[in-house]
Amino acid sequence: MRKCLIAVVGILLVGVGVSFNAMAQLGNDPVGIFYDGIRNALGLSKEQLGLASNIVNVVLAVFLFFTGRRYLNLGTLIYILPYGLCVDIGTFLYTKLFVVDALWCQIIACIIGCLLLYTGVAIFIAVDIGLDPMTGVSMVIRDWLHWDYKKAKWLFDGCMTLLGFLLGGTLGVVTILTAITAGPAIQYIAEKVTGVKTKKKVSF
Repeated sequence: MRKCLIAVVGILLVGVGVSFNAMAQLGNDPVGIFYDGIRNALGLSKEQLGLASNIVNVVLAVFLFFTGRRYLNLGTLIYILPYGLCVDIGTFLYTKLFVVDALWCQIIACIIGCLLLYTGVAIFIAVDIGLDPMTGVSMVIRDWLHWDYKKAKWLFDGCMTLLGFLLGGTLGVVTILTAITAGPAIQYIAEKVTGVKTKKKVSF
């Protein structure tokens, strides 16, 4: 139960971070840009990014049910249920905290968003209660192509970025920033949280 509660805190940080990056309009991380693209394709408002993320995660969970059921577990359920709400909370906080429509304000929002995102993912990894839908699909790709996880994750993230951009998601400096810094940052934070050096690198 304690691990589950800590995982929910991590998911909250991820949701708020993704929302901050999306609302700042300076680009999204590979996952966030796909959520944003789906939101745009469905004609939803910026404030409905949480709904779009819920739709994506449920669809991916159904896909996993038929293609990689062994990757569905408690962690998947815990990730899906509160995630959309966490993104909505982030959207609400953004509108209250970053009221000045200026570039410097957007930059600060993105820096905070990235830090929250990295920390949240690291916490979810550290509690080790299972896989989120995105990671589960990456594992299925790994199995299909007989690749290692890093290559499969790069392919998955690349597809998410391309599809999200084609659907109208915001591609920008944050997309490049997260592609470069997310893996090392998440690994570093995860090691600090657990106090144990990870033997394999984290690929976001």
